[in-house]
Amino acid sequence: MSSKHLSVWLTMAVLLAGCGETDMTDLQNEVKRINARPPAPIEPLPEMKPVETFVYEPGERRNPFQSDAKTATTTAPLPTDSGPTPDPNRPREELENYPLDSLRMVGTLEQHGSRWALIRTKAGVVHRVTVGNYLGQNHGQIIAINQDGLQLTEIVSDAPGQWRERPAAVALSQ
Repeated sequence: MSSKHLSVWLTMAVLLAGCGETDMTDLQNEVKRINARPPAPIEPLPEMKPVETFVYEPGERRNPFQSDAKTATTTAPLPTDSGPTPDPNRPREELENYPLDSLRMVGTLEQHGSRWALIRTKAGVVHRVTVGNYLGQNHGQIIAINQDGLQLTEIVSDAPGQWRERPAAVALSQ
């Protein structure tokens, strides 16, 4: 059904929605007249251009899908013994699923001589963390909590197999 037919039908339905019992012969005649019109021609589909095929003939060149001695030596794995590395066997904590910049510190509390930081996610859920807990997606471990914020050390990848530590912080939000 074309958009013109649909708009005519919708207009008629709206106009007739509030009407009580009336003579419907005019409406029926109009519907018959609209349905008796010949349908509009359908536009032909655009012509599809054939895709040119290409056959790869290597000749004296090497197979691009196999490594050779030259590329194998230049892509050797880097040593993994460079600085700190994250522990892959450590169970991940809930706040490690969030980027560090999406977390907000909303307060602190002290309980039995331990200081805790209250961290709120974008979803509004508040979590209680202390020194030693992890947060952020870069293996960030909390090293200090004070009234103004918390400090942590993240372990980030410099290159495949190479890691380094970097300091980060989450400030208290007002």
